[in-house]
Amino acid sequence: MNKTEIDNYIYERELRDKGITLIAGVDEVGRGPLVGPVVAACVILPEKFILDGLTDSKKLSEKKRDYFFEEIKRQAISYGIGIIDEKKIDEVNIYEATKLAMREAINNLTIKPEHILIDAMPLELDIPTTSIIKGDLKSITISAASVIAKVTRDRMLYDLDLKYPMYDFKNNKGYPTKKHLEAIDEYGIIDEHRRSYGPVSNYIKKNNLK
Repeated sequence: MNKTEIDNYIYERELRDKGITLIAGVDEVGRGPLVGPVVAACVILPEKFILDGLTDSKKLSEKKRDYFFEEIKRQAISYGIGIIDEKKIDEVNIYEATKLAMREAINNLTIKPEHILIDAMPLELDIPTTSIIKGDLKSITISAASVIAKVTRDRMLYDLDLKYPMYDFKNNKGYPTKKHLEAIDEYGIIDEHRRSYGPVSNYIKKNNLK
């Protein structure tokens, strides 16, 4: 391994050296978009898991992510997904909604992990955890969770795009791109928009909507 490569098995090895084998990784996607849910995934991988090229889902092509998505599901000891919709995001704020999604993903595992590696977010659980800054790059287990979360959410946005093609969700995934913002001005907002987010709340105020 050269100096530019990241050893993304280091956290898992350290835990296994202590006799901990059921190691889960948790990550989320969808904190920034104006529309749709925040989605988290939790994955427990087998000790001998190898998937060349697996890293943070944002650094992968869609074709790669789709392939890894199926491989991770096939090889994982267990995986869980948590989905918190835009109504709850507006109610509790995105930070709290992200934690709810992560908890839901953990609870949806079929096996209780012994330790959980989390991408950046601190979580208070009855299981020991390690929060890792840029964990989706540094931990293979968190990378796997990031792929499951991203592909799951992207596919939800593709479905939404079929209903509302004018917003270009298939390309922007709900993020505030120029085309998305222009579509809000022209067509208004839909039920799936997050009403607490700036561009959406500004539209609501400007048009005296409730």
